[in-house]
Amino acid sequence: MTMPVTLAIDTARERLQIALVNRHGKIDVEIRDIARGHAEIIMDVIVAILARNGLAYQTIEKIAVTTGPGSFTGLRIGLSVARGLGLALGVPVLGISSLLALSLSHDGPIDLIVDAKRGEAYRQAFSAPGIPASAPELVDLNQALQVASRTAPDDPMIDIATMTKFAATANPADFPPVPNYIRAADAKPQTRGKVARQ
Repeated sequence: MTMPVTLAIDTARERLQIALVNRHGKIDVEIRDIARGHAEIIMDVIVAILARNGLAYQTIEKIAVTTGPGSFTGLRIGLSVARGLGLALGVPVLGISSLLALSLSHDGPIDLIVDAKRGEAYRQAFSAPGIPASAPELVDLNQALQVASRTAPDDPMIDIATMTKFAATANPADFPPVPNYIRAADAKPQTRGKVARQ
């Protein structure tokens, strides 16, 4: 069975993950553990992984990107690169939620809990890997842990290879590339020095 050449990008946490699956289903992965600086190296990493596999941008047929929850800045970088490449190449871009991506590494029904800090957690139930049974929500961490059937590790790392395989066979119409922040942004509008409107 042949697969579409699919590029996957994950910048939701303190690392950069890029994966590529070729038409024969072979997957190549590049992971860089960095807290900042995704924007400065992401294009170089994509070029390197394509070159390593003897492929060019024009051979990409699908692009997948994690949509969160995760780092606001990281998500914006990943989504911007994925959408920009998709537009330039005329290929579909799939947005894969971080919770759904994590569910792909577990068997059977799960109630997935991920620590969101500040005593809160991101929670979503899945009836099977990649099949949501509820909407994602922000909940009290301690209450969630009492009823959870599965808790992600303290530093849940998405298996980018598994996500890439999933994206290669998924319908892009079911996975729009839009951010899935769940929690509202911490940033506040700057008011100091603002000119009053007349």
